[in-house]
Amino acid sequence: MRTAPPLSRRALLTAAAASVTTAAVTPSQASGAHRHPPSPAFAGFRTVGRVKEAADGWVRYSWPGIVFEGRFRGRGVGIVLDDSANDYDVRIDGTTVSTLVTPGRTTSWVTGLADTEHTVHLVKRTECPWAVGRFGGFVAARGGKILAAPAARGRQIEFIGDSYTAGYGNASDTRDCSANGGVDRNSDAGLAFGALTARKLGADYQQNAISGRGMVRNYNGGDPGTDYRTYYDRALLNVAGDVWHRPRGWRPQVVVIGLGINDFSTPLHPGEPWATQSELIAAYTSAYHGFLDKLRARYGSRTFLVVSATAVSGSAFADTARGIVQDRNARGDDRVGYWYYDDPRLDRLGCDWHPSLRDHEIISGLLDQYLATVPLDW
Repeated sequence: MRTAPPLSRRALLTAAAASVTTAAVTPSQASGAHRHPPSPAFAGFRTVGRVKEAADGWVRYSWPGIVFEGRFRGRGVGIVLDDSANDYDVRIDGTTVSTLVTPGRTTSWVTGLADTEHTVHLVKRTECPWAVGRFGGFVAARGGKILAAPAARGRQIEFIGDSYTAGYGNASDTRDCSANGGVDRNSDAGLAFGALTARKLGADYQQNAISGRGMVRNYNGGDPGTDYRTYYDRALLNVAGDVWHRPRGWRPQVVVIGLGINDFSTPLHPGEPWATQSELIAAYTSAYHGFLDKLRARYGSRTFLVVSATAVSGSAFADTARGIVQDRNARGDDRVGYWYYDDPRLDRLGCDWHPSLRDHEIISGLLDQYLATVPLDW
């Protein structure tokens, strides 16, 4: 788990988009018509992210990359938030018009738009798994109207993984982020490879990723006794025992799993549960099969499960992941596939040697090519 660095930038960054301005006001400063959060039915917006409804009609969440989307008519829209830990991008009609940096409890306004129908997307850029964000809905500027939420997309993808999947430090242009805002100010889950691929495919997606976590072993052996599976079933990551209840409409046609970088990228230390790499591989293999069993039971036999691997120290990660897929196929499950991604163009200029924005575009392209070979039911 990371500790959020001290803030050195304004709480609201305004984009230089033509004829678009943003302003921040508290809910008490908004007009009466603008104060009310959405109904329990989430009137006026939708998300497929893992959220939980609060008693006051707001929704709570903590996974990265969650997207709230809505439609409105008029010259502006307000975004009602209560979150002092995370950053967000605001997109109007597909274009990012502002970035909200740890906005706190506020209604952030986008104004100066043409008086017509628009779409609005709020995208959670950062992780901060120890903090719960709250979204209170979209509100129309005076004279405007919030319209019915967009329809669900027929294509659905779930991304499961670690810092690569979360977009850790991808917006940085230097591997040492200590002088340019830290990891949080330089992470954008909405521009990670999974989100890029989902948008190109016109798919709804979940980005269920936690940096530093592995299938059985966390980075450098940290936080023993926990791993990614400890948190997977939760909506609120910092609440022990929390359970996300899957909506009936969420049944992804493909699940892309990226767990193993943290298991295998650092050497074992004395006192860890595995004395040798062979013991680690055996534990990882057993846990991975159990995790695939969970996904198969949850989503059914038609969902295609992608076991991914990439270059880390040695070949243990890739070889083990490939062997797991071969074993599943031999058991008769032909809807499990192996995707290995690497490319000489990857510069890993993100924070702490993570993929950069350019790298995520490359990886997304490689994933596009792979998925084009998979018999998906969409």
